[in-house]
This record gives sequence, structure tokens and C-alpha cells, in this order.
Amino acid sequence: MSNETSRRDFLKLTVAGTAALSALPASLGAKPAPAGGKLSIDKGLVYTMLPKEMSVADRFKLARDTGFKVVQAPTTPGQKEAEELKKAADAAGIRIDSVMNMAHWQYPLSSSDPSVVAKSMEGMRTSLHNAKLWGSGAVLLVPAVVNPETSYREAWVRSQKQIRKLLPLAEELKVVIAIEEVWNKFLLDPVSMNRYIDEFHSPWVKAWFDVGNVVFYGYPQDWIHTLGKRTVKLHLKDFKNDRSQSRYEWVNLGDGDVMWPAVRQALIDTGYSGSAICELETGGEAYLKDVSNRIDRLLIRA
Repeated sequence: MSNETSRRDFLKLTVAGTAALSALPASLGAKPAPAGGKLSIDKGLVYTMLPKEMSVADRFKLARDTGFKVVQAPTTPGQKEAEELKKAADAAGIRIDSVMNMAHWQYPLSSSDPSVVAKSMEGMRTSLHNAKLWGSGAVLLVPAVVNPETSYREAWVRSQKQIRKLLPLAEELKVVIAIEEVWNKFLLDPVSMNRYIDEFHSPWVKAWFDVGNVVFYGYPQDWIHTLGKRTVKLHLKDFKNDRSQSRYEWVNLGDGDVMWPAVRQALIDTGYSGSAICELETGGEAYLKDVSNRIDRLLIRA
């Protein structure tokens, strides 16, 4: 291939990529980058942190009253239930920011069983349509699970094959498929995550970064810098690893090993400006207010 041909192809890809990025919904980082050392984020929480004994309407009101602006809701197959969530969120002035896909653990895309993959794909399609109904910008997806039956390479190839089938729907609905790093023995470092995402050559596949999930084997601030603009959403958790006693546990924000000043600076350095959704235990008003205040102290007003 000649250098001129390569240059023409590169320019075509650049123009196409710019046009595709312009189509991304406003909820996915369309805000200007933070300036002057300030971090601008929308505080959020996962829907399951709100007491399940409360009505749907009261759960969203509680989120609002304890200082949160956005909620991540789970995949909701029933149309009536999905519409109820939207109505309650709108009434409370809360935005359903994103969808937590629920099928990917029990039915991983990396499975060798076609029936398992079919259920996983059905769950993702439902999640994408939920996102469209709710006005959400992204669906969180755990793309694969490595286990004795599925090798790392098989997980990579199989999951990418299925995600590519979802891209036309994601583009049609204007919803990003956000790949999260979890304890699934897959995508264990940010360089691998970058490669996995970049191989789709699509603005509709990005990263969902969980601050707490990497503490066991890495540093969140390093991941944030390396992922860069690929990150469209954040999960906030904290993790304490007591190596002297071979014991670890999930803890409240600020009570673990996460270096929050370094995380905050990394987010500022990379120009992150979007939602930060805590994924912690369920609790009542006092607990949720405390979590909200911790986010202020650690990230917003630090």
C-alpha cells in the first residue's frame, strides 16, 4: 500500500470518527472539561442502594433528598415497570443516567453454549431499549468471564463477536455500550482494556471504570490516565486489603485503600466531566446523606 493511499484512508477514518463522536448523547461527556483544578460530576447511586421496601416514587425522592442527581437502574424487561421507573424519576427530578445490564454474569457473552449467549444478547437488547426509554446514555456490560471452560482468548474473541452484532442497535438508539472491569479474570490491566475497546473502531463502545474494582491488583489513578477519553461513566467503591492477615473487604468511600486525591487529580487531568455513581450497600436517609457528603469531600469539594 502506498503512503498516499494510507494517508487517504487515515483521513477518511478521522472524518468518519469525528462525525460519529458528534452523534454521542449529551449525557456522555459533552460538557466542557473542568478547569482550574475543579471536578464537575453528577453524583449518582445504583437503584439497589435505595430501600426496597419503599415505593418506586419514594425511592427516587429519597435519592433526590439525599443529594443525588442521577440513578443507575437495572435492566427492566416489563414495559409497565420500565415506564413506572421513568415516571417516578421524572417526578422527582432525577435522571436515570444509565442501565446496569443484569444478564451478563449468569449468561456471559463468552459462553460456548449458544443458548446462554442468546439469553445474554436478549438482556443487552432489553437494556439498550430501556436506556432509550429512560433517556440514558449508556448500558454497563461485563463483556466476558474467564473460567476453566473459557480461555482468555476465547473470552476475547467470542464476546467481541457478539458485541459487534449489538452495534447497529446501539447506534440507532444512540446508547453507548460501556465495558466494565470486574473480578472476571478478564481485562486485568488498562492497556488490555484500551486494546479491547479500540478494536471495535466504534464510538458506541467505551469504558465504564469502577474505581474500587482494581485496587486488589492495580491503582485507579493509573487506569484513569491510561483509559483517558474512553471512560464515559464511573462507579465509586472503596476496598481495603489487609495483606498481613490475608483479608480484604469492601468499605465505605474514604475508609479503604483508594487514594482519593490521586483519583480526583487523574479525573481532572483527563478532563472527565460526567456522572460518578456509587455502588455500595443499601441504606436509609442518614446513610445515603453520609455517602453523598463523602463524595463531596473526596471528589467535588476536595
